[in-house]
Amino acid sequence: MNGILPVFRRSLRESWRSLLGWTVGLAAVLFLYLPLYPSLAGDGQLEAMISSLPKELVDTLGYDQIATGAGYAQSTFFGLIGFLLLTIAAVTWGSSAIAGAEESGRAELDLAHGIGRGQYALESAFAVLVRLLWLGVFSGLVVWALNDAAELGLEDWRIVGASAALTGLSFLTASAALLAGAATGRRIWATGVGAGIAVLGYVLQAIARQSDDLEWLNALSPYAWVYRQPPLAEGVDAGGLALTWGLALVFVVASVFAFRARDLRG
Repeated sequence: MNGILPVFRRSLRESWRSLLGWTVGLAAVLFLYLPLYPSLAGDGQLEAMISSLPKELVDTLGYDQIATGAGYAQSTFFGLIGFLLLTIAAVTWGSSAIAGAEESGRAELDLAHGIGRGQYALESAFAVLVRLLWLGVFSGLVVWALNDAAELGLEDWRIVGASAALTGLSFLTASAALLAGAATGRRIWATGVGAGIAVLGYVLQAIARQSDDLEWLNALSPYAWVYRQPPLAEGVDAGGLALTWGLALVFVVASVFAFRARDLRG
């Protein structure tokens, strides 16, 4: 393999169809859900739906502010469907970056051609990050484009913050999968750790919303770090956003050391 950033370039070249698919999927979701807001809010359907649901379920799903444009976009996309889709993409890409390449034999072949393990891990992480950044930026642009037509009333800078939060959450998930793959060389472990981080974060914040006595669980939930303060309504929590991105970068660095330390022949 020759040239600058060979692993990164090959990863992007070979995954463009997958990236296009995720892009189309996100666009479909946004164009399906966001334009419904004016009709749902105008005739009181949202209020009726909320009042018909148990309070515990409303709190768990974050539907308490769904009657507002910011609450609707947060509840339907950034906090739920968009979060789910980017999490799946992040786990898929993060688990295949090192563990998947190792199980297929590609990683060993690449390393035999003079690519260092540290370089391999960093370029793999960079390729995953670029794809997730694209999905996050694209989502934000579509929300911005639909903002007026869907009567959401969102401020531009808050859309940027919500997109950064969603991307940060997904990259944290991907970097956790990357680290598990670098440490074990097994895709099943990488997938489990990545998905586990995302699911545990969501569950902990959901439990924390049920009682004031359980609010301390938010400190353990990456989902709560960026969403406990609604980014579209109040602006993103800068501290939580920095913590999420910072921990993701720590996982990437740890992946480098884990991959270097492990015997690939074992």
